Amino acid sequence: MTCDPSRSGLGIVDRGAIAIDAGVVSWVGPNDQRPHADREIDARGRLVTPGLVDCHTHAIFAGDRANEFGMRAEGRTYLEIAKAGGGINATLGPTRAASDDELIALMNARLDLALAGGTTTIEIKSGYDLTVDGELRLLRCIQRASAMRNQRLVPTLLAHLIPPERRDSRDAFVAEIHEQLIPKVAAERLATSVDVYCDEGAFTLAETTAILRAAKAAGLAVRGHVGQFKDLGAAPLLAELGALSADHVEQIDDAGIAHLAKAGTVAVMLPGACVQLRLPVPPVGKLRAAGVPMAVASDMNPGSSNCETLGVQMWLATTHFAMTVEETWLGVTRHAARALGLSGVGTLVKGAPGDVVVWNCDEPAHVPYRYGTNLVGAVFIAGVEQSR
Repeated sequence: MTCDPSRSGLGIVDRGAIAIDAGVVSWVGPNDQRPHADREIDARGRLVTPGLVDCHTHAIFAGDRANEFGMRAEGRTYLEIAKAGGGINATLGPTRAASDDELIALMNARLDLALAGGTTTIEIKSGYDLTVDGELRLLRCIQRASAMRNQRLVPTLLAHLIPPERRDSRDAFVAEIHEQLIPKVAAERLATSVDVYCDEGAFTLAETTAILRAAKAAGLAVRGHVGQFKDLGAAPLLAELGALSADHVEQIDDAGIAHLAKAGTVAVMLPGACVQLRLPVPPVGKLRAAGVPMAVASDMNPGSSNCETLGVQMWLATTHFAMTVEETWLGVTRHAARALGLSGVGTLVKGAPGDVVVWNCDEPAHVPYRYGTNLVGAVFIAGVEQSR
């Protein structure tokens, strides 16, 4: 499976072969035409795909919220729990209290599990400190972790919500984000994009506009958590700013979908959080009909999707979200990379990174179909097999 956009569907090459030189794909084609290589690995007819791309995670945090999981199982809603002091705010204290080394160790453990599940590229958002210095610290921790790992880590500055201690100085807090935090992040190159949670209980559309316009002015890409609980009209703004992605979109109207389609913005499906929070399914059929590219991600976080791997998300995408197997695979490869602004990643084409997963199956449908089993046989990053 090449996910080559110049080929149809998933770009399947039956009885194919791939050559990797200096960490980069140098040739793809029929096995009987493969070039000479110093070392050959026989996949023995198994499925070979690009390394998976998880384009939406919150992998840097401390503490857990298992108690909230129990509360939701008893019928409490996400917003009810948040208003009672739970939700994102419950993660602020443990994350702020943890040392850099502790945060990096916790994050690395999660990233190891993601790698074992075939994820070779993974986005990581800040957002669990909500102070200027604290958000910079989280991004620096991601930067340190990136230097330790072969996985490609993609850092994102996330404006998550207004912390409790700043509710009486909301306007000043928003100003600090776009006047202080974003310029510092851009100057230190700590993130490639800025994401804003524009929704009920988070940032308003006006606040989101100010933050994302500042991000664009600083040379950073923009993304948005939008329409998870309520459609505040952020889709047209994201389209206007050329956003890489609009994430969640359980609530989005037809006009918003049309704006995303025209702009080529990727709609990121987060089925784990959607199912756990018992939310309505995003309008996948309308997104498909409009030609909006769709990605699928784990939304790894302590509150609504404590999941490090993409296999179960692929199962939920193909069942609960009614996405096709082809859409789902593109959603964790080529389209996910597009949502991160990464060219070539998530494909096996000449010049692309040599990130490859060999699966213990021979059909793409087996991976979501057998979601309870890790079918990963081997993972290669830049052509080098990774220990898992």
